Amino acid sequence: MPIYHKLGKLPPKRHTIFEKPDGSLYNEQLFGTIGFDGMSSLLYHVNRPTMVKELLESIDVSPKIAVEKSIKARKLIGFDVAPEDDFLESRKVLLANTDVHIGVAAPRKSVTDYFYKNADADEMLFIHRGTGTLKTLVGNISFEYGDYLIIPRGMIYQIEFDTEDNRILFAESFHPIYTPKRYRNWFGQLLEHSPFCERDYKLPETLETHYETGDFLMKIKKQGQLHHAIYAAHPFDVIGWDGYNYPYGFSIHNFEPITGRVHQPPPVHQTFETKAFVICSFCPRMYDYHPRAIPAPYNHSNIDSDEMLYYVDGDFMSRNDIDAGYISLHPGGIPHGPHPGAYERSIGKKETGELAVMIDTFKPLMVTEEAIKIDDGKYYKSWLAH
Repeated sequence: MPIYHKLGKLPPKRHTIFEKPDGSLYNEQLFGTIGFDGMSSLLYHVNRPTMVKELLESIDVSPKIAVEKSIKARKLIGFDVAPEDDFLESRKVLLANTDVHIGVAAPRKSVTDYFYKNADADEMLFIHRGTGTLKTLVGNISFEYGDYLIIPRGMIYQIEFDTEDNRILFAESFHPIYTPKRYRNWFGQLLEHSPFCERDYKLPETLETHYETGDFLMKIKKQGQLHHAIYAAHPFDVIGWDGYNYPYGFSIHNFEPITGRVHQPPPVHQTFETKAFVICSFCPRMYDYHPRAIPAPYNHSNIDSDEMLYYVDGDFMSRNDIDAGYISLHPGGIPHGPHPGAYERSIGKKETGELAVMIDTFKPLMVTEEAIKIDDGKYYKSWLAH
């Protein structure tokens, strides 16, 4: 990020006595990443956060790979993934490598009977359909159509939906997810030429402190296993916290596109980054304004990365036969570009209303069995002239 944030009650000094009304002590916890080198927050719990009562079953949730190596372009019909009641069971990984798992979900029900923690990966949830509240041990964040939710690894959360019609694009990143370095100064503040700023973030609020003890089911994802544990105290028992490591939201509708006289390359759309991939937002914007500009993107070689595009809304100007919820995969090693006719159609156009999320990975993406189920099978031939 980074932005300093705090909620609730705190002692005046770190690592010092912080007494409850009855004279006992609150339990301090450092919640950080990359050892003691990354961003961190200090949390103060009513109960010890270490109280594991039972370890129950562990379920293998590793994605099942159908195609490990391929240069075949694919079109996946994302909305063909059937809705399921449970939030975790509804999540279907479609594309994966050792850096990131990418998929879609259509959960019908809120998570109320268990708590979830991804111990391996930062999570990006993009809300395509639905509204609700992300509830975490450091506060709540309301969300709606177009919101990115960035959830750091190890964060305990539940998710509450307002309706049963929910569609989510998700990425589980085994590297921390940050804002692009080139848009930040040496203090971490977003610069004036950044397409968004800190004011656009949705920060945690409404810290709910629970005092209950008993049996609380925690589902912890680690190394491809979903471990079921019973905690002896309610996980949302934080009385106060401060620091830099916490979940936050950002609306794609607050991304301010960078435009130019001629076509701008994909990096101007970059919204988040890791060591291994980038996330970009393609948003409604004015087209290039050179009198002889061709607004459609030029063909590019696609040698160093795999490109995945998730189509959210509007008419994506460089593609034919694309609808909301579709996913295109353009593997590295083979060029791609606008579909036949798109190059010519774009000339003279003044603006676009397209909305899409792109994830470019530096390592090739493997295709899962879940992806094969929704692959149209013929997209790779769609650049042939008719």
